[in-house]
Amino acid sequence: MADSPHDQEALDLLDDYLARLQAGQRPDRAEFLRRRPDLESVLQCLEALEGVASAVGGEAPPSAAEAPPGDLPRAFGPYELLSEIGRGGMGVVYKARQTTLDRIVAVKMILANQLASPEHVRRFHVEARAAARLQHSNIVHIHEVGHLLGQHYIAMEYIDGQSLAARLSRGPLDTMAAVRILAAVARAVELLHQQNIIHRDLKPSNILLDADDHPYVTDFGLAKMFGPGSESTTTGVIAGTFSYMAPEQAAGQGSEVGPPADVYSLGAILYELLTGRPPFREENPLDTWMAVLSREPVPPRRLNPRIPLGLELICMKCLAKSAGDRYASSGALADDLEHFARGDPLDVHPPHLAERVWSWTRRQPALAMRLGALGVFFVVEWINYWARVPGMDLAFHVKMMGLLGGWAVVAFVCQQFLESGRWPISARFVWGLLDSILLLAVLLVADGVASPLIVAYPLLIVASGLWFRVRFVWFMTLLSVLSYGILIVDSILWRPELQERAGFNHHLVLLVGLCILGAVQTYLVHRVRTLSSFYGRQMP
Repeated sequence: MADSPHDQEALDLLDDYLARLQAGQRPDRAEFLRRRPDLESVLQCLEALEGVASAVGGEAPPSAAEAPPGDLPRAFGPYELLSEIGRGGMGVVYKARQTTLDRIVAVKMILANQLASPEHVRRFHVEARAAARLQHSNIVHIHEVGHLLGQHYIAMEYIDGQSLAARLSRGPLDTMAAVRILAAVARAVELLHQQNIIHRDLKPSNILLDADDHPYVTDFGLAKMFGPGSESTTTGVIAGTFSYMAPEQAAGQGSEVGPPADVYSLGAILYELLTGRPPFREENPLDTWMAVLSREPVPPRRLNPRIPLGLELICMKCLAKSAGDRYASSGALADDLEHFARGDPLDVHPPHLAERVWSWTRRQPALAMRLGALGVFFVVEWINYWARVPGMDLAFHVKMMGLLGGWAVVAFVCQQFLESGRWPISARFVWGLLDSILLLAVLLVADGVASPLIVAYPLLIVASGLWFRVRFVWFMTLLSVLSYGILIVDSILWRPELQERAGFNHHLVLLVGLCILGAVQTYLVHRVRTLSSFYGRQMP
């Protein structure tokens, strides 16, 4: 090639390009080909040889999956990568042209392939095996699975459209459109289950819509095979996305994750299609995880009153905490959605009164616990009054009933502020402050430091930890100490007879105990939040 100045220029350019590759840089491939388009085949050969040499030497050149947008379009075996269309925690997807068949496809590769863990590679091949077994009009078809230049890839059907998540970014869908899309997805998921496959990561971003809003299920990276001889997910391993994850999946109970887990995810998707938000999406992964495990979602009609009652019943049945209370299969869910679309009677029925009450207590646990405790105090107070217990005269009874009633009203109002989403952090602190003030008022009316209700102070500190906020735990600890200090002053200055029933050592032990309890609770909350932050960065 070096017989002419033109050929010498080509050698110099190739030598410079190779030197940059070996130095770990990313040379401008597009600029090189603009200057010498006749050297494209030589450049591909050079990059392939460098890839082999680097793999042997233990160094990783920039792979196709790591290529910046400026490097596109570029050749990758029988494919020409045209543009990046999606990127996640494990892989990147390109729009590509398959040169051998002259068709547009999607090519998915493992992100940072040379540094990918064995688990990433395993999940990548699980996705390929799971999707390749499926033939359905609502499932993205797999064309080829391969390994080229050290890069694992899947070539699949290209859907010219957008994800359901992108569509939802513009707001909730029309009711009938939501029913039609989810019924089609549920039919596709039923085929998965018939093939002994659980998707485990159904969510709007894993559902694609073409130009006619025809849905396609994709991304089987977390799929679980549950047929004979299949590998079970290890108990304690949490895989999926919390906002769309069934409680048994969120609890890491891998052996209990079956088709009902996908039914739950379909219900979460339907919830978002109707309301514009998933059933649970809190400020951080920990709060979302706790909500999935222990709370009931707000009924969709409270967020969007235009939702028909029948559709709300379908959605809430899918989101039942117990797998046995959900639809028996994705096909049964699709049947009820189609019944709704035609106006036929539904298989799902409204819950009984006891079920509604239980659902309410799980949906609003803070309010339910307060009202439960106030209800117990109310009953005890009435019993004492009617039994003519000494000291329980009419004046005392009226004061106590007024305080308990006011406390219940305060709890209702604070719960409404929390649900409204306005000033949620401030509402928690105000609620804690009012709880402390009302408890102090009750104790001042009663026996003060000698009252058995003193046990409520450590309970306030313990309950504050359920909000998983370090500052809130310290806030409630400080309020409890100050409130008890006021009771001590009351017993010294105005009711000295109480000192005979609760001496100085009693006060000192309780105050120190409250501080220690606050410190322990703060430490635990801090550790849990640290773990939550770490896990949030590791979520697939």
